[in-house]
Amino acid sequence: MRYEDREIRSVGELIQNLNEHIGDHEGPIWYRGQSSAEWRLEPKLLRTVPVPSESHLLNRFKQNAILLLSRQPQSEFDWLFLMQHYSVPTRLLDWSESPLAALYFALVSNPGEVGALWVLLPTVLNQKSNYRPDFEHEVPSFEDEQLQNYLPATIAREHSSKLYPIAAIAPRNSSRMQAQQGVFTISHRENIYIEDVGAEGAARDHIWRYVIPHDSKVSLQKELRLLGYTKFQLFPELESLGGTL
Repeated sequence: MRYEDREIRSVGELIQNLNEHIGDHEGPIWYRGQSSAEWRLEPKLLRTVPVPSESHLLNRFKQNAILLLSRQPQSEFDWLFLMQHYSVPTRLLDWSESPLAALYFALVSNPGEVGALWVLLPTVLNQKSNYRPDFEHEVPSFEDEQLQNYLPATIAREHSSKLYPIAAIAPRNSSRMQAQQGVFTISHRENIYIEDVGAEGAARDHIWRYVIPHDSKVSLQKELRLLGYTKFQLFPELESLGGTL
């Protein structure tokens, strides 16, 4: 990884480390919190053995969801975003442009385990995935031509291509996604961990992480509440109100 693991016990320590590690980097920076440092960076669909048929999951979800939707998805990627929102396994992995939003997810479960806050340089990842943008710090949208290789229909139609995961942005078409400043990586057909992307022997300089001792999770949650990062702020829905009143 770009830097060795560092331990953080407070929001202040997180900011101090980010100031040191980000330095003069002017490109976008993404974050992902995981409540266990043992977990790899892999999407839910690909961590299942054997890997279920994505086309089958997509078709069954469409079958049962279409009459419940007030707005119909316009593309296969729109359907994947919706599936991800409702916890159906996909090749998507959620990230945030906010380190504090990501930190929240590293703290809210598995209280007895060491947590992890991952930091990703998405444009550096995409260079390793052979994405060549028109502008230096550009991150593609899911409408970009190169992302068509990651469509479920494309993967189902041919079985020989093998591509690295890629970072991309999508319309924030839900209050939850906007509140969490959500962005995505999407994997191809193979389960290549985000932290392992790159040619053999090449530096894994697109990513690093901070580890969170289990006995610091409660105090960090208190600090986040002081800064306005509660369940209702990140999940602005009626079912979130019960724990904040």
